[in-house]
Amino acid sequence: MEAISGFFSWLFGTRTGVLVLLGGGILIFLIISLVLERRTRAIYKEHERSEDDWSLFDDEDGWSEFEGDNN
Repeated sequence: MEAISGFFSWLFGTRTGVLVLLGGGILIFLIISLVLERRTRAIYKEHERSEDDWSLFDDEDGWSEFEGDNN
């Protein structure tokens, strides 16, 4: 029980422990995001754009309402 207590005091009580905790969290979320991205690409294959497809960036004329701001 003392070993577990010592580990947690190192993990949360020292600068190195906190950096390991943050680095480990970033690494875990990176692995999760890569796995989910691969699964999503396997489920939703690339397909050609049809008339029914929409996008947030559908504007073909450029900036449309803000075109005057870009000059």
